[in-house]
Amino acid sequence: MRGNEFIRKIQKHAKAAGIACEWRPDRGKGSHGLLILGDRRTVVRNPKDELKTGTYHAMLKQLGLTERDIR
Repeated sequence: MRGNEFIRKIQKHAKAAGIACEWRPDRGKGSHGLLILGDRRTVVRNPKDELKTGTYHAMLKQLGLTERDIR
């Protein structure tokens, strides 16, 4: 899964759950950006690149979500 796809899935989940979600590409160094879901946040590195499995799971954990939540 690419970073952009991850961001879209989180935004879709947030809309369905009624949670505020914000993507801030300006809040990071280089190609990194900040994804805010309610009161939780995670850093997404280069949204155009493929996410590594460990990074993907760590980002979900930081947002308090599971894979089932975004499917």
